Amino acid sequence: MRWLSKERWRPRLATVVVAILVVVMALPLVGLFFFRLYENQLIHQTEGELIAQGAALAAVYAQDVRDAGITADRLGASLSAASNRNYPYQPVEPSLDLASDDVLPVRPPGVAAIMDPAFAAIGARLSGVLDETQKVTLAGFRLLDPHGVVIAGRGDVGMSLAGIAEVSAALAGRYDSVLRLRIPDQPAPPLYSVSRGTRVRVFVAMPVAVDGKVAGVVYLSRTPNNIVKHLYGERGKVTLAAIAIVGGTLLIGLVFLRTVSRPIYALIDRTKRIAAGDRTAMQPLDHHGTREMAELSAAFLDMAGKLQARSDSIQTFATHVSHELKSPLTAIQGAAELLRDAGGAMDEAERRRFSGNIVTDAGRLNLLVRRLLDLARAENLAPSGASASLGAALGTLPTDTRLDVRVEAGSDIRLGISAENTAIVLANLIDNSARHGAGAVTITAWGRDGRAVVLVSDDGEGVSPNNRARIFEPFFTTRRESGGTGMGLGIVLALLKAHDGTIRLVDSERGTRFEITVPVASTGA
Repeated sequence: MRWLSKERWRPRLATVVVAILVVVMALPLVGLFFFRLYENQLIHQTEGELIAQGAALAAVYAQDVRDAGITADRLGASLSAASNRNYPYQPVEPSLDLASDDVLPVRPPGVAAIMDPAFAAIGARLSGVLDETQKVTLAGFRLLDPHGVVIAGRGDVGMSLAGIAEVSAALAGRYDSVLRLRIPDQPAPPLYSVSRGTRVRVFVAMPVAVDGKVAGVVYLSRTPNNIVKHLYGERGKVTLAAIAIVGGTLLIGLVFLRTVSRPIYALIDRTKRIAAGDRTAMQPLDHHGTREMAELSAAFLDMAGKLQARSDSIQTFATHVSHELKSPLTAIQGAAELLRDAGGAMDEAERRRFSGNIVTDAGRLNLLVRRLLDLARAENLAPSGASASLGAALGTLPTDTRLDVRVEAGSDIRLGISAENTAIVLANLIDNSARHGAGAVTITAWGRDGRAVVLVSDDGEGVSPNNRARIFEPFFTTRRESGGTGMGLGIVLALLKAHDGTIRLVDSERGTRFEITVPVASTGA
């Protein structure tokens, strides 16, 4: 029987584990592509540093222009009036974005030009300042006059950079910054191919203002720091980290396989073997892995053992039933065939004897069927929650003239079982005593640890040592010839189990004594 209405695809546990491990192992590698955010922050940081340095140099440059007495007609374009409400404070914020801004080609070379001697003298005085600053900041510095000619800066003095876009904007009085491909000093390591930020250089052009006009441009550039460069420098440690990640992932997979996956598959195999009838499979697993798996395995094997015992009990019970029914059926069939075949040759006495045998065996069959129904009801009985005193239950018993029944103590104890079911238990025990030669039955009850203890004793023949272990087996009886079915004590046991009760045979100097325990009913029951 399939417990699922329809078969749906479900991944195997091993597939899920492998997928999780692959994701875990790939996370550090995927993380390498998320450092673009960090690279962009480095671009912003570099631009901000260049703005600060450019502003300081622009102030020094402007002061030198004033000190040199250069007239306004020799300066450049006029600056637009400040429009923000914080004037004269006009902060310049970093604006470059590696993700959205185009990366321009490398900076084009300058064009030869004629320098203004006054500005050339200023550049000569500031060259030393630029060189010392560059040693610390690693930035490239160019000072340009109002026409875009370089007056200070390595290698480009006397060259015009006015045709470069960012310089042109600064000569017009506007701050501008761009990203350009850098000219590498040496071939980039292969690891640099994953980063866009390693191939760019930040260029900043800041106008120098004197008396509302452009007196020159401070042109700065620098390659931003990048995480890939650091990773490449630490490639040995990165390799060891990668090996540790792979090794750790494999170790996690091995531990998961040993502690979860393998026990589950072993339990599945045991299930299939038990379902196929292999009793040797009902043993603990060789390796449980985890506490939960051990508890699951124990619970499963306990359930399988109970089901197997139940199956054996049903098989044994069916064998007993078929045997008990077969004898009277065979006798009825034999007597009926004799009556049919004898015809008129059988005298009246023989006919009455065979007819009586048929009636007797039919009555036994009827009794067996009734007792089987009683046993089935008892085994499937659910507690009703009803309760009754021992005395009330005894009051519902039919009078048995075969023996004397009396209660010596405890008639007022309320039992956690209904009066009807208590009467069934006591009636079967009394009938059993009467069939074994008892003349009197005494009942004594008392409370103990929240339970009621009821002793039922008789003065009959007692139970032989050989039969003591079998008296609660269905169909076991030593009085079959007198109509005993061997079902009475089985019904008693089933009824008591259904009400969380027990019954056992205890030692007695004379006759038979049964000890019954059932829960004591609460006062309001």
